[in-house]
Amino acid sequence: MNQSKRSPKRRLTWLWLLLIGIVIGAALLAGGATVMHKTSDTAFCVSCHSMERPLAEYQGSVHFQNTKGIRAECADCHVPHQPIDYLTTKVMALKDVWGEMTGKIDTPEKYDAHKLEMAQSVWETMKKNDSATCRSCHSYEAMDVLAQRPEAQHEHPVAIKNGETCIDCHKGVAHILPDMSELSAAGANELSAAAAKVPANASTLWSISTQPFWLSADSKQHNAGNLMPGTEVSVVKRENNMILAEVDGWQQDGVNEVFYAAAGKRILSVLLGEEARAQVKHVSDFTDPETKLVWHKSALQVWLPAGQLIDNQKKIWDYAATMMSTNCTGCHGLTSLDRFNANQWIGVIKGMAPRTSLDQEQLRVLTRYVQQHASDMPAASKEAN
Repeated sequence: MNQSKRSPKRRLTWLWLLLIGIVIGAALLAGGATVMHKTSDTAFCVSCHSMERPLAEYQGSVHFQNTKGIRAECADCHVPHQPIDYLTTKVMALKDVWGEMTGKIDTPEKYDAHKLEMAQSVWETMKKNDSATCRSCHSYEAMDVLAQRPEAQHEHPVAIKNGETCIDCHKGVAHILPDMSELSAAGANELSAAAAKVPANASTLWSISTQPFWLSADSKQHNAGNLMPGTEVSVVKRENNMILAEVDGWQQDGVNEVFYAAAGKRILSVLLGEEARAQVKHVSDFTDPETKLVWHKSALQVWLPAGQLIDNQKKIWDYAATMMSTNCTGCHGLTSLDRFNANQWIGVIKGMAPRTSLDQEQLRVLTRYVQQHASDMPAASKEAN
């Protein structure tokens, strides 16, 4: 009897507990959603002193002010919309709170020191998720390519065909690119390490940088000229750590100071000193039907140190492609290599050089790379490289 009297009360207690649990759960859910939303708000993102630089860069970009009157807020670019990715990003953002508390980037000097690291982290994430935040507003399918600027009309179909994602070409869309010199230097070091491992029986080699050459195996004498980065040589013989190699190229009639990689193309391969010019052998002649200029196919045997040559030219081009991708996307998307012919690329690189952190040697490698893959270079040559 007492048991039957207690049962309704017990059920009522459980109902109240359930109701209270639902209310508390709803409150926690609403509170959590509110916190998530507020901590994604641009005002919150830029409230820290360390965000003054990123804010200024963002305010100077097309994503802040444009003719369409459309503004992308911080979360639009940095917080994915997919639930799992969204939660993961919010949890990982706790490291930024810790960084703010410990003053990781609280001075301009500290910010500059960590800017490349921060940028690379964002680029890597966007590469892995196929630029998901970009695609929440932009998509290839929605583009009216014919209504875009000429550069975009040319580049977007190439990107679609190659399966490229937004961040491949648009690394500097909202923030000024960091100093890439450290990244470029690392690439050069990798080339040097690869050159040190070239097998002794390799018969075709390429110079990894501007490389002095000699006319004898005695490298203590003054060099007789220089090979430009990416120049191919054929091994004749080896003597200790020196290689006797043959290099060929094209010389314009009356201009004997240089070898070019192709007739009619100003792609520098070899710079020749006076003594070297006297030993050049002419192999054949060619008259350009358009300019009527006479070109001589020429060859020269030179001595080179083995440690500055590599047996895989593609590694040089990969290094150059990385430099181009990381340095040439601050003002525009990545330009396809066949956008210009070999001679036009010279002026393009010279014009863009002051806006990059590349030194003269890196610019030589980049210039040779874009020229070798220019619109007027043979397709077979591009495939071979």
